[in-house]
Parts: sequence; structure tokens; C-alpha cells
Amino acid sequence: MTVIDKRETYGRYLEEFQAGDIIKHWPGRTITEFDDTLFALITQNQHPLHIDAHYASQTQFKQRLVVGYLPFCIAVGQSVADISGKAIANLEYEKVEHVRPCFHGDTIYSETEILDVKESRSKPDRGIVYVETRGYNQKGELVVRFRRRVLIPKRPQS
Repeated sequence: MTVIDKRETYGRYLEEFQAGDIIKHWPGRTITEFDDTLFALITQNQHPLHIDAHYASQTQFKQRLVVGYLPFCIAVGQSVADISGKAIANLEYEKVEHVRPCFHGDTIYSETEILDVKESRSKPDRGIVYVETRGYNQKGELVVRFRRRVLIPKRPQS
């Protein structure tokens, strides 16, 4: 019998990151009306463009828009297994760009580019990985882009 411990393969150690690499995350996530409505309620986002179908039908979009931070959160979540699964901490998010709107039924696919990898100067068992994650809809159109710095441990010494 073989035992596979997913804790060992989930995430990456600092040594496994290389600047310039692009990691395509899988699987995608289709945003349903339920997802969006629940997210709007949880975050108390009461903008009528998100919760009032009649109001939204009279806008340039002719339909409700998905709350902008939902595709952002999905892209972050999709990247966890490949980027921050072993993280000590997410240190910062920067330059979050909502490039185009999402609608109910859109599917988000994401990828992350490794921009920089630096060993810590003060703690030799860790380092900082600087990444840009991009989320696309099912048409391949960029919908969200953001950068973050993640504190990642080095591989334990045997």
C-alpha cells in the first residue's frame, strides 16, 4: 500500500521558485449568481450594480456585475496550492487592477509569474517571493491582475 501525504506536495519551498517562471493554476472556477450574491452580502457591498437586476439592466452593462473583489479572491485562492501553500505569511498585496468586469457564468482561470526571489537577510530559514497573478475569463480576457509578496520557508535541512 502507498500512502501519499498531500502536506508534503502542497505549496513550494523558497528553493523551488525561480524568477521568470509562469505557473498556470488549475482548475478554473465558474462564478454563479449565488456566489456573487452571497459575496455581496458577506462583504456588505450594497451597490445596486451588484444586487439590483432592474437597476443594472439600465446601465451600460445591461446586467448585474460580479463584485470586483470576488474574481480577485478566486485568483488568490487558485494560486495557494502553487504559491503560498507553505507560506509563513502573505506580507502585502499591491497594485490590484480590475481590468474588466465579470458577469454571472464567467469562469476565472489564473496564472502567476514569479518576479523576484530573495533570501531573508535576518532569518536564514526563509525568503520573500514577489509574484504577479493574473486572472482571465473563459474568453482569455484579462479581468484582474495583482502583485504580492509572500514569506516562504526554505526546505528544512535533513
